[in-house]
Amino acid sequence: MLFTTFILAIRSIRRHLMRSFLTTLGIIIGVAAVITMVTLGEATTLAVQQQIASLGNNILLVRPGQGFGRGGGGPQPADFDAQDVAAIRDQIAGITAVAPQASSAVTAVYEGSNWTTSVNGTTADFFLIQPWPLIAGRSFEPDEELAGKAVCIIGNTVRKNLFTNGGAPDAPLGQRIRLNGISCLVIGLLSTRGQAGFGGDQDDTVIMPIKTVQRRLTGNLDIRVMLVGVDEAYDSPTVQTAITGLLRQRRQITGDKQDDFNIFDTAQISATLTATTTLLTGIVTSVAAISLVVGGIGIMNIMLVSVTERTREIGVRLAIGAVANEVLTQFLVEAIVLSCLGGVIGIVFAQVMVLIIAPLMQVPWLFVPRINVIAFLIAAAIGMVFGYFPARRAAGLNPIDALRYE
Repeated sequence: MLFTTFILAIRSIRRHLMRSFLTTLGIIIGVAAVITMVTLGEATTLAVQQQIASLGNNILLVRPGQGFGRGGGGPQPADFDAQDVAAIRDQIAGITAVAPQASSAVTAVYEGSNWTTSVNGTTADFFLIQPWPLIAGRSFEPDEELAGKAVCIIGNTVRKNLFTNGGAPDAPLGQRIRLNGISCLVIGLLSTRGQAGFGGDQDDTVIMPIKTVQRRLTGNLDIRVMLVGVDEAYDSPTVQTAITGLLRQRRQITGDKQDDFNIFDTAQISATLTATTTLLTGIVTSVAAISLVVGGIGIMNIMLVSVTERTREIGVRLAIGAVANEVLTQFLVEAIVLSCLGGVIGIVFAQVMVLIIAPLMQVPWLFVPRINVIAFLIAAAIGMVFGYFPARRAAGLNPIDALRYE
C-alpha cells in the first residue's frame, strides 16, 4: 500500500515538474545554506586549531601592552630587553627555553627577483620551543648568534618568489640574498606551514639571529615578543603567575597598577578562537534555517492548491471505497517526497558551494556526515508537518460535494 502511494506521489510530481521544483526551492536553499554554514564553520575551527597547534603545546607568548595590541591612550608600554629574557629563563621554574623576537619589514633581493617580506630576529631556542622543522640546512650556531652574523633561514614563500629558476629544493642553501641592502647567507629552509586564517602566510618570513636584526635593521635592542616554552610536568597557570610577578617587579609595577604586558597561552588562544567561530557559526546557521520554514510554507501552499485541483479525483476515490486515511496518506507522502527531494538536491548543492568557498576562505574542505543527515531529516520533518494540514483537508472532503466540484 505504502509503495503504491509512493509511486502515485512520484507521478504527481512528474506531471507538474516545474511547479514541483519551484515548490522545493525553499527547502533546497534552506538545506544548502545550513549545511554550507555549519561545514565552513567547522572547517574554520579546524584551521584555527591546526594553526594554533603549529605553534606548539605548552607555549606562552609574552607581549608588551594589553591584548594583542600595545594599548590605546597614554604612553606606550616599554618593550622587553635581553635582561628580561635572561631573568625568565634563569629564575622561573618549569621553563624549557625562552626565545626573544624582534621583527622588521624588508625587501629581499636575489639576482633579478625581489620580494617584500618580514624578518624575524630570534635565537636557536625558537626551534626548540615550537615544532617548525627545517627541510634542509641548519639552525644558527652559538658563535653566529653571539657575533650577530648575517645568516638567515627562509620560508617557502620567500624561496619560491626569490629563486624563480627552480632547481633542487635546497638550491638556495649557500646563496646570498640582500635584505634592505644587507648581504645574508642562506643556511636553512623552513618546512611549509601554509596560510593562517587570522595571521596571513606563515611561510612568508626570514629568520635571522636577533642581534643581527637589532643592530642592522631595527636599530635598537628592543624585544617585542618573548616565546616561552613550559615543561609539560609543570602547571602552565602557575608558571604564568610566576612570570607575571617577575615582570611586574622588573618593570616596577606596584600595588593595584595594571600590568603593561600580557601573557597568552596557546591553548587558551585556541579555546577562545574555537568558541568564537562556533558561536558565529551557530548564529549564521540559525538565520539560514529560517529559509527551511519558508520552504515548508511553500510546500503547504502548493499542496493546498493540489487538493483544490484534484477535488473530483478525491471524490471518485472516496466514492469507490477509499477510506479517509488512505487519502491523507497519499497527500502526506507527496509532501514528504517533495521535501526529501529538496533535501537531497540541497545536500548536493551545499557540497558544491563548500568546494568553491573553502579555498577562498583558505580553510580545508570537509564533509560532515552528521549535519548532512540532520538537515535531510529536518527537511523530511518539515514536509510532514507542513503537508499534514493539506492532507487532512483532502481526507475530510465530503464525497458528494467533491464529485460536484467544478
